[in-house]
Amino acid sequence: MSYYDQTKAELKKLMKELQSTGANFDKAFEHLKNEEQKIEKAKEAIKQLAKERQIGFPWLAKAYDDFFELQDKQMVDFLKYKKQPAVSASDVIKEYSHLRRQADKDKRQALYLVEYYESIAPFLIDLKEEVDIGTDEERKIYEDWTEEEKKDEVTNFLTKEEYRKLPSIKRNQMALDRFWKRPKSKWLIGRLYERYVGYLFEKDGYDVDYVGIFKGFEDLGRDLICKKGKELVVIQCKNWSQFRTIYEKHIFQFFGTVFQYKDENPNLNIKAIFYTTTSLSDLARRFAKELGIQLEENHKFDRTYPSIKCNIGRSSKEKIYHLPFDQQYDKTKIETEKGEFYCTTAKEAEDAGFRRAFRYKGNKTK
Repeated sequence: MSYYDQTKAELKKLMKELQSTGANFDKAFEHLKNEEQKIEKAKEAIKQLAKERQIGFPWLAKAYDDFFELQDKQMVDFLKYKKQPAVSASDVIKEYSHLRRQADKDKRQALYLVEYYESIAPFLIDLKEEVDIGTDEERKIYEDWTEEEKKDEVTNFLTKEEYRKLPSIKRNQMALDRFWKRPKSKWLIGRLYERYVGYLFEKDGYDVDYVGIFKGFEDLGRDLICKKGKELVVIQCKNWSQFRTIYEKHIFQFFGTVFQYKDENPNLNIKAIFYTTTSLSDLARRFAKELGIQLEENHKFDRTYPSIKCNIGRSSKEKIYHLPFDQQYDKTKIETEKGEFYCTTAKEAEDAGFRRAFRYKGNKTK
């Protein structure tokens, strides 16, 4: 065969291979195009289910599962049908994709169920976060304290050297300053907000019961019960981010618990107030007006308020002050007519003759 004929034959063979490759490429492209159309349909189905907000959580989770399965299938098919197939790799991906989708499906079902419960019982949202915010470094520092020192809450905020060398006024004030600066769980932030609102009413002469602090979620949304003469005020407090909104379901829940309290105490003149650091939806605001609930929207927490309680023991007459993290803080009531008061700094308290309350001393308060 001449060189010309040989070259011609090789060119024909090459053209045939290129045509075959092109056909395979067109086939693969068409396959991927079909899969993309299926994915778009799955997306629309998911959006529709989400809009309907039905309780069929397993079906919604299944729709997400189908969507991700199509995505995984694209990768598996690519490995199988490429010019140099990787069948083993595609099988491994297929197996692990199945396991991942199942885990994701279970997670979504659980999340949908929790969100549904929260939608019908808003107070459950407050249960979410009670976290340990102590760092590894803080826990390490705490290891070498004596047993007696560990019982003093101030040691959670000071180094051993600071605690042992500083005079009481300085170390107690330093601990208080660091308490306010340290990150806090949502649970603690909510508790501090209740204390703050309660303080505002105590300042106006009300006797305040901190129901939410002592009864937790048994309070049914009645965080504070404030009494003055024949007037009784039921208060709910919501220290929420400014980006969150109070909706009508929260107002309905609060109205329900106030109504129950009125029904159980027909001889009392009961007023309802809803305090929040954020704002209400227009509809929630209208419902509150119709239901006779006073609103205090965007009422921010003032961390500079006098948070130290200066208390005089009922029997011992000892003058003791309590910092916000002390054991007996919430059980201690301030009666101004007896010379008790709130103050801002440890120096104010000690200058007035009060000493710090220590957990391990077994102090009794009113």
